[in-house]
Amino acid sequence: MRSQHIWTERDEHGSKREVRATRFGGVWRLQAKTAGDLDWIYYERPLLEDLLSLKEILARKYQRRRASSEDVASVEKLITDQAKVEN
Repeated sequence: MRSQHIWTERDEHGSKREVRATRFGGVWRLQAKTAGDLDWIYYERPLLEDLLSLKEILARKYQRRRASSEDVASVEKLITDQAKVEN
C-alpha cells in the first residue's frame, strides 16, 4: 500500500519549499521543489532535516490512526542510518 505525506516549509530567505515523501514497497522516496523551480529534486539519501520533519508528521498521524507503526519505525531507522553517515 502506498503512503504519501506532503508538507511545505520556508527557508532562511523566505522562499517556499515543498517536500513529498512516498513509501511504496517498503522503500521511502523523498523529493523536494522550491517555489519557481520546474523540476523536482529526488534524493538518493534524504536530508536529515526532512527525515526529522517526516517523523514528526508520522507521529501525529499515528496518534490519529492515519499512519502505521511500520511507517514510523522505518523512518526512525532511516534517521539512525543517516545520522551514522553524517557523523
